[in-house]
Amino acid sequence: MTQNEAIEILKQNNLLKIIDEPLDIYLEIPHIAYIEIKKDDSKAILFTNVIDKKNDKTFKTPVLMNVFCSPKAVELFIGDANKIASQIEGLLKMKPPKSFADKISMFSKLFDLKNVPPKRLNSRGVCQEVIKKGDDVKLSDLPILTTWEQDGGPFITMGQVYTQSLDGKMQNVGMYRLQVYDDGQLGMHWQIHKDSNHFFHEYKKAGKKMPVSIGIGGDPMYIWCGQAPLPIGVFELLLYGFVKKENAKLVKSITNDIYVPHDVDFVIEGFVDPNKLKIEGPFGDHTGYYTLEEEYPVLDVTCITSKKDPIFAATVVGKPLLEDKYMGYATERIFLPLLKTTAPSLIDYYMPENGVFHNLILAKIDVCFPGHAQQMMHAFWGVGQMSFVKHAIFVDSNAPSLDDDEAITKWILNRLKTDELLITKGVVDALDHSSCRFALGGKLGIDCTGDEIEESGIILLNDGELLVKTREICKDIKDLKQYHTDTKNPICVISVEKNRSQKYLVQELKPLFSHIKILVIVDEKNNDLENPYMLVWRVVNNIDAQRDIFIDNQTICVDATNKNKLDNFLRRWPDDVVCTKSVIDDLRERKILDIDEQFIKKWGIL
Repeated sequence: MTQNEAIEILKQNNLLKIIDEPLDIYLEIPHIAYIEIKKDDSKAILFTNVIDKKNDKTFKTPVLMNVFCSPKAVELFIGDANKIASQIEGLLKMKPPKSFADKISMFSKLFDLKNVPPKRLNSRGVCQEVIKKGDDVKLSDLPILTTWEQDGGPFITMGQVYTQSLDGKMQNVGMYRLQVYDDGQLGMHWQIHKDSNHFFHEYKKAGKKMPVSIGIGGDPMYIWCGQAPLPIGVFELLLYGFVKKENAKLVKSITNDIYVPHDVDFVIEGFVDPNKLKIEGPFGDHTGYYTLEEEYPVLDVTCITSKKDPIFAATVVGKPLLEDKYMGYATERIFLPLLKTTAPSLIDYYMPENGVFHNLILAKIDVCFPGHAQQMMHAFWGVGQMSFVKHAIFVDSNAPSLDDDEAITKWILNRLKTDELLITKGVVDALDHSSCRFALGGKLGIDCTGDEIEESGIILLNDGELLVKTREICKDIKDLKQYHTDTKNPICVISVEKNRSQKYLVQELKPLFSHIKILVIVDEKNNDLENPYMLVWRVVNNIDAQRDIFIDNQTICVDATNKNKLDNFLRRWPDDVVCTKSVIDDLRERKILDIDEQFIKKWGIL
């Protein structure tokens, strides 16, 4: 499937908006896509009149965003995720045939696997209809977007980064942000835990330049494969063949030995000098925060090829809800059987998008013995990309559906006990900003597989009464709201004007713990106590379990404020990702955006 065919499919299913209005690659286009994806009826957007106001430039190339705009779009481009998961499970559980019919069935399954390995073509691909080398290589000829005001520059956000091991035996495609430094250089934000970074160190040790090719566009399935959490050494395009029942067709790059899909819209080729690093960032990332400046490798571009009439694919990241919600659902379902191979008692799992996936996971298990949930916590934290999960909550097989937010929350709160919390330390995502050390921080596991608590032992007060009592103790407290007061562990959220470490406030509020079971502290600024969706996003982003969770008898206190020197936090705390108000105001005035103040507040747009 080409990207043009994908666009036709979106059109036929009423999942595409076409905007012909002149719109800028600086903030305007990404802001529109960012807001569109948060709507209940969100659609992909094709921007046909793309301009660069700063340089007085108009691009012939359209920009396509939000291609995975809904569950329906995911099904159209990837397929039925549960059916694919069932097929994988069938292969994993395949047993030696006992009858002729069994042999035929096994042969049929194995015969289908002939389509799994990518196929290398000897010819050139449609991605190489136009070839630019030498002085003709100009990244500024591509409509590369600047998404956020504080971004370090334009970033390619949906690049398929193709790499291979030094000996050429292992291939990889990953999705990494790519900062444009100038017409011939890109920053390679492959993080320390990623396959490309492992390959990079092989080349560095050997003293050789590393070939890299970046595909943009083509079949949306390539994009999904690029973010698939496969083990190191397993080429992600094997998934393309397995799901599509046809081999991914690859062609050799023009100036290096990397093979790329023949039908992507653009290919950017080059080499990375392992001895050359450059400051990359900041960038407003999918955590909803800016990730700060760090040194990363640099790609020296040697060639840019494209189709004759290419379309530039991009995505936008920031605060949830985002396109990755829908992509992540397919990943969850399809990889469940593979996760079960290392955690066989696992029944289901769910990574809510406002937990930005690696910050919160809910898991349902078949409990077989005491401490089973704790064993599963360690298993999760030792498995591939699951090792980045900061907070894991486990329930048993009788629990409601994990994606029934209201029901599962009540179930958890009715079983939460302070002595069933496991706080430890381990690797965290390189984008995590809350840990005191880069990529290493606290983790929290909660065992809610037991019986419901008989008595809560809490004397409930209404919000107004409790706010008065808390403010009598500390005037820093500005507001208060309680959630789930009908459970055994109500949640009390307070907002503060922060002037000191909140561990002192926790100590001062102890006399009120007969009224409070779970206390969550957030900053008054940028937090709406009436918006639980965004409060969950804030809390799981902002805490390091070892530093920010305090347990006093049966009360759990969580400090989810922004950290600073008052907390002995010596790293720089990044800003929230927000849209530029003047841009939003202008787009609303031009009738390109139709949103109200309630929508803006709900999603933390400004």
